[in-house]
Amino acid sequence: MSKQSGLLMGEKVYLRPLNAEDAELYYHMFYGAETRRLTGTQKHLTKEQIAAYIEHKPGDDSSVLLLIALKENDEIIGDIAIQDMDRNNRTANLRIAIGEESHQGQGFGREALLLMLDYGFGILNLHRIELEVYTYNNRAAHVYESIGFVREGVRRQVLFYNHEYHDVVMMSMLENEYRERYPATKVK
Repeated sequence: MSKQSGLLMGEKVYLRPLNAEDAELYYHMFYGAETRRLTGTQKHLTKEQIAAYIEHKPGDDSSVLLLIALKENDEIIGDIAIQDMDRNNRTANLRIAIGEESHQGQGFGREALLLMLDYGFGILNLHRIELEVYTYNNRAAHVYESIGFVREGVRRQVLFYNHEYHDVVMMSMLENEYRERYPATKVK
């Protein structure tokens, strides 16, 4: 799939929906040890389970799951999701993962986050978008804070990973905070 099929377009990346043919790619992209550690992923899924997940995703109106692709070569480098949407309270959770370490620290995730925030506040009409980050993922926490997410608290020892417990930091951004910080941003 090419960038012409992108749902949200940035300068360096674009975001596009998952398709059935993405199952193999999706399976391999997130099985790196470092990606699994940073996301706290413990569950192991088969290719068949991932294919079934992708097949049923379009019927899920409580989430938007998109792949992150590089504009220069259409390479898929990660995924991003607004999930657990509560339409009554206009809230949702956000998550992101960049698969390869070589694609981390280059601003791709930051741009994808800003595209998805603009979509969440501008198209989905959300009021509050929240996320969680493990305390050992300092790079992600720094990016979230630099974008404008506010730390709200810590859930202690919520993740048991690699023989030890880890805390998670809860963060959020409100619609008015987003609009004050990014007044001219429009979804393309």
